[in-house]
Amino acid sequence: MSDDQPPSTTAPRKRWVEKLSQIFSGEPEDLDDLLEVLREAKENHVLDTEALTMIEGVLQVSQMRVRDIMIPRVQMVVVPKDAELETIFPLVIEFCHSRYPVIDGDRSKIVGVLLAKDLLAHVLQNKNLTVEDLMRPACVVPESKRLNILLKELRTNGNHMAIVVDEYGQAAGLVTIEDVLEEIVGEIEDEHDDHEDEGYIFQRSSNEYMIKALIPIDEFDEYFSTHLTTDEYDTIGGFILSQLEHMPKKGESLVVDNMRFEIVRADNRRVHLVKLKIINN
Repeated sequence: MSDDQPPSTTAPRKRWVEKLSQIFSGEPEDLDDLLEVLREAKENHVLDTEALTMIEGVLQVSQMRVRDIMIPRVQMVVVPKDAELETIFPLVIEFCHSRYPVIDGDRSKIVGVLLAKDLLAHVLQNKNLTVEDLMRPACVVPESKRLNILLKELRTNGNHMAIVVDEYGQAAGLVTIEDVLEEIVGEIEDEHDDHEDEGYIFQRSSNEYMIKALIPIDEFDEYFSTHLTTDEYDTIGGFILSQLEHMPKKGESLVVDNMRFEIVRADNRRVHLVKLKIINN
């Protein structure tokens, strides 16, 4: 029999399986080695792209801290503790959040959290109640807490929101369980998101729009009579990244001509949703 046997088609798979076994056997390892094996598994069609992305997200979350994804204090939607329930209806209707930090004086002093379901349950019975009467205790975490530990604590305690405090005990921002999960699985949409509309563009007022970042740049140009199209990018998300030259976080903004773009949703991989405001000259 000839020694010139054709190479086995199972050889590549065997190699990466052996690598994976070594990594989980307690032998010397690091994160880069693990990622290399997982990416090789994807190339060998053992993992699909979504599975690999989620695993990478899980590994990244274990390295990130609350400060990396929190919503900054200045961008929090808050309610005063002494406000009567009727007076906060316009704010609750506009933002459609399920939870609102309750402040005492200014945003650095968070004294509780108001749940929208508590508001709805009591407002018809007694409109003279104040926010302080209904607020619940706030879950407080330091900026330095690791995201994987935060996720475990939120799940264990049944909390969906945590107030982030700095070294002086003042509120620095907030983080939700959804924010953490989106670092793993990508954007999570719900029934209150304006961008559930069929198209890429949802007009909120005469000069304000919610725009999906995946809108083709030529469609954006046609809708807004602009001239942003080039060969460098295909979407408005790509345009924003080219202008900022880094992956933006939620709340970051960019002004181009008479347009102000604000990042509404983004993860460590791409921009998802943008708010556009046309600035009147």
